[in-house]
Amino acid sequence: MSTSMHYGAKKSTFLFALQLRKNLTPAEKFLWEFLRRHLMKYRFKCQHPTWIYVVDFYCHPLKFVIEVDGSIHLLKEIHENDVDRETNLKSFGLNILRFTNDEVLHDSLKVIQKIEQKIEELSTAVNFKSKTKSPL
Repeated sequence: MSTSMHYGAKKSTFLFALQLRKNLTPAEKFLWEFLRRHLMKYRFKCQHPTWIYVVDFYCHPLKFVIEVDGSIHLLKEIHENDVDRETNLKSFGLNILRFTNDEVLHDSLKVIQKIEQKIEELSTAVNFKSKTKSPL
């Protein structure tokens, strides 16, 4: 499996991501406006091709994925697919936060606080790893 930013995503996944980027939900648009301001020096990508999936938001240096789920994700079949998807994404070492559309639109302060906390946690871990690498 590739460790590049796209984890071996194929051209079809890139094309699908482009379509999704042009049709963001209101919740995705809201969160994208917040994330695109380069939170705490980290840059996020919107509708990012990642292996066979397109993740809503991705920060490569932190290996951090943010997903925004609509009501369709409450359906059993979709939820089961989400569980498999999350397992697969975690196998690349990705860290995932999920929010519902409702949370993003109606409790945005809490969502932003959770994202900022996760960024702080992940950046601390990344900095620790880079400082403890052996010089050999």
